[in-house]
Amino acid sequence: MKHPFSVDDAAMLLIDHQVGTLKLARNIPHAEILRNTRALARTAVETGMPLILTTSQEERFQGPLIADLLQIAPAAHAVRVKRPGVVDCWGYEPFRRAVEQTGRRRLILAGLTNDVCIVYPAISAREAGCDVQVVVDAGGSPTAAAEEAALARMRTNGVVITSTNQVLAELAMDWASPRGAAIQRIMYEEILRHLIES
Repeated sequence: MKHPFSVDDAAMLLIDHQVGTLKLARNIPHAEILRNTRALARTAVETGMPLILTTSQEERFQGPLIADLLQIAPAAHAVRVKRPGVVDCWGYEPFRRAVEQTGRRRLILAGLTNDVCIVYPAISAREAGCDVQVVVDAGGSPTAAAEEAALARMRTNGVVITSTNQVLAELAMDWASPRGAAIQRIMYEEILRHLIES
């Protein structure tokens, strides 16, 4: 790869990982979504990548962010962008401004749900000139058909579709480097241990 994403040039955007929106993801096990979300959040925090969290209508069925994000990223949680109801978070000025203030134009997105809360900001960020990867297994959709439609629409608009392990390996690039070793440890603790030891 000529230009892989790096912790030095990318930002992590975790969108609407709320206790209510998690219930809407039916095409992938919730435990898998949580493991992958934890891995992404930990990678951002432990490598110093910018991490932006956002929620929609916390006082309604969507509810608060999952407790894992408060545990892993208390600073990002404290300044999360609370949207009053704007579906495309890129179109909500406080969120877009928070992303722009990172100075990063390479964005890693994940959230709930892929077919509503992710598809629109992913495309909008691409239209704004950003390089965008969407981590689909740290989110989900209500049905397989909804997921397929979202992925097709994003691909058509130049969004790169990826998985948690794939994007973490891209950020690491060398498992023997200090940074790569740290990311590999996160991968093992949050994802691989479950596969190897089960």
